[in-house]
Amino acid sequence: MLNNVVLIGRLTADPVLKYTHSGKPVTSFILAVDRGFKNAQGEQEADFIPIVVWGKSAEACANYLAKGRLCAVAGRMQVRHWDNEAGERRYMTEVVANNVRFLEWGDKDKGQEGAPADYGDNEDLPF
Repeated sequence: MLNNVVLIGRLTADPVLKYTHSGKPVTSFILAVDRGFKNAQGEQEADFIPIVVWGKSAEACANYLAKGRLCAVAGRMQVRHWDNEAGERRYMTEVVANNVRFLEWGDKDKGQEGAPADYGDNEDLPF
């Protein structure tokens, strides 16, 4: 079986860094990925895909990525589910990244640009 996802897009907002109860860093962000065609009105459409990054890569993403930055993500598709307060089943589809490549890279607070970087190693994954 194969579960492999590769995306290139722009962040819709700054990444959010959190830590699990055991202290493991996890960052999440939404990646806007253009579709390969235009709609009936001639406008380019995009898909907005939730991304989750774990470990050292999560901290690097939180420190260097920012809203509007272009990046590439490689990972796997994951579908989670839970029951809400009304007892209804809810689903969340996201990409768990094992490699994030900064295509526009720099200090997000200072706006400095530098060489692209590649962050990702399977040792940081929690499974």
